[in-house]
Amino acid sequence: MKNGVMLQGFEWYLPSDGKHWERLRKQAKNLQKAGFTAIWLPPAYKGNGGINDTGYGAYDLYDLGEFDQKGTICTKYGTKDEYLALIDQLHKCNIDVYADMVFNHKMGADGVEMVDATPVAGDNRNIAIGQEESIEAWTLFDFPGRHDKYSSFHWHHQHFDGVDFDNRTKKHNIYVFDGETWDNNVDDENGNYDYLMGADLDFDNQEVIQELKDYGMWYLNMTKVDGFRMDACKHIRATFFKDWLDYLRQNTNKELFTVGEYWSADINELSDFLNDNEFKLSLFDVSLHYNFFALNNANGNFDMRNIFANSLVERYPLNAVTFVENHDTQKGQALQTVIADWFKPIAYGLILLRTSGYPCVFYGDYYGNEAMGMKSFKKIIDKMLLVRRTKLEGQEYNYFDDSDVIGWSYDGYGQDDKGCAIIISDRYDASKYMYVGKQHANKQFVDALGHFRKTVVINNDGWGNFMVKGGSISCWIVK
Repeated sequence: MKNGVMLQGFEWYLPSDGKHWERLRKQAKNLQKAGFTAIWLPPAYKGNGGINDTGYGAYDLYDLGEFDQKGTICTKYGTKDEYLALIDQLHKCNIDVYADMVFNHKMGADGVEMVDATPVAGDNRNIAIGQEESIEAWTLFDFPGRHDKYSSFHWHHQHFDGVDFDNRTKKHNIYVFDGETWDNNVDDENGNYDYLMGADLDFDNQEVIQELKDYGMWYLNMTKVDGFRMDACKHIRATFFKDWLDYLRQNTNKELFTVGEYWSADINELSDFLNDNEFKLSLFDVSLHYNFFALNNANGNFDMRNIFANSLVERYPLNAVTFVENHDTQKGQALQTVIADWFKPIAYGLILLRTSGYPCVFYGDYYGNEAMGMKSFKKIIDKMLLVRRTKLEGQEYNYFDDSDVIGWSYDGYGQDDKGCAIIISDRYDASKYMYVGKQHANKQFVDALGHFRKTVVINNDGWGNFMVKGGSISCWIVK
């Protein structure tokens, strides 16, 4: 989708009131008007934490807020009917919907099973730290509240590689089950980063693979979503995703855009994952996020010319979903890397006002959350979205020639009302000559972000001297 932009339709600290699907449904027309073309919705199924579960403590993937399980019928976000009504409304507003898939682990088992297992080191899961023993593992999932509706598949210990708790002794250790090994082709942090939490799915087990394929088809038929966000990719055998997506695409004849969360700042690890999957999906550009985090903590000492260095959008722009923050980077979360308020408009300009990559706007940045001290950047993001869909066309010219002041422009392919010039400074007031197209000769350009009242006049050759305030961003368009 030309200059498409995605909204991450949630943040971690939403109220546990079961009203989020309804809130989003009422916002659908406003999101369309703002320029969003897709939305990533949080996990819609029942989690171990019931009404308080964000969905990542996945319990029953078939319970979309329909059955009385874990102390509630609705999920944190609402009921199944409300979820389906939201998707229908979003589609009426020409907004694609991406569902969040949590396949790495299951939590909240319905019963325990005796399993022979060996404890392993937390910092190297390939090293045993004790003898094999019989443990009582929470690995029985038979979903008594659902009564086998939609699926009669029950999960047992043979479907998992390990757990992190022995219910018999109440010991917390990472245990690998007898006869199992951690899946290969995963991230090599901690020796082997297959295990993350809960009961860890065995992606070498053919029953598991087929069940997840069947589930994917059920989900698509039930919800009519347009694609997926895949959770915890670094902990799952990499080639699973290619095989799973091939199966769904062949059986639905749909594109099914998919973005994976592989949390690593190492561009080579992201590249290897994409290559392993033959580029059948995209990834969030975690490398770029950490560039943003480094810049906003550098007190003006970051070389702005390198803001895209070693990022996914620089290496593989067609497979990069760019973002500023998400639910995991928020204050208080395990991956906390909060982008400072002064830098957020700049960071959003770096993803929304460029044609490379597929930008994702974070719900918490768009709407804010006063209780968590989160400011809303909706006004400036909306201005950028307007420029993105109306001006961002033509040949791109980059002026990354100064450590503190960078800029780029688009010439609009010769169209009188297209093209723009963007300039950023991380320190002081500045200006930069940039080309916007000869069709704009003698025209006045104004700052679409509202930081300047004065105009810039374009010379006969299509160049203008565009201004920016210190620690800010300006975007200049034809008046």
